Amino acid sequence: MATIRLLVADDHALFREGLQALLAAIPDIEMVGQATNGEEAVALAREVQPDVALMDINMPGLNGIEATRQILRANPAVGVIMVTMLEDDASLFAAMRAGARGYVLKGAHHQELLNAIRAVARGEALFGPAIAAKLTHFFARSRPAAPEAFPELTDREGEVLALIAQGHNNATIARQLAISPKTVRNHVSNILNKLQVADRAEAIIRAREAGLGEAQ
Repeated sequence: MATIRLLVADDHALFREGLQALLAAIPDIEMVGQATNGEEAVALAREVQPDVALMDINMPGLNGIEATRQILRANPAVGVIMVTMLEDDASLFAAMRAGARGYVLKGAHHQELLNAIRAVARGEALFGPAIAAKLTHFFARSRPAAPEAFPELTDREGEVLALIAQGHNNATIARQLAISPKTVRNHVSNILNKLQVADRAEAIIRAREAGLGEAQ
């Protein structure tokens, strides 16, 4: 089996050093680069062409989500795995939309991380047990965007309306959908116009009547 070329991007030296020590005894995975922020990760990915990149989300300067987008834009073959302390829905789904194929929480067992690296190197997607359970719960409780109820809305506007109906503000919606707050405001304005409602509160009522969101 060919050796998996691994890039690690994390601003915590202890994490990088611990991972390097772990991989010293793993013959099929080689760390070919270490980055301390998103800008370094993007530059190193271009230089060393890794098979897999382990990416922290919160780093100085360019964050891991945007770094992932830039890396995959230049080389879609790189398998990105988020390794982070963050397990909120907004971070998880922003990472998935950016193209991450794995999401493992820091503190997970070493074998779990190694399994994720190997799976993503094979072209698979793999999420740690805690994240897999969160995804299962999310999709189990999610209701469809009910495009039949609002055929005048685009798919993205339907997503925004569903999140509005769940009680999220524009900043949270922007993080969850990985778009700018200005774009969210534009979508909200379009939704109000298309639904012919006066304000956000009336839009929430219409959305919940159609089965979107959950009562708060």
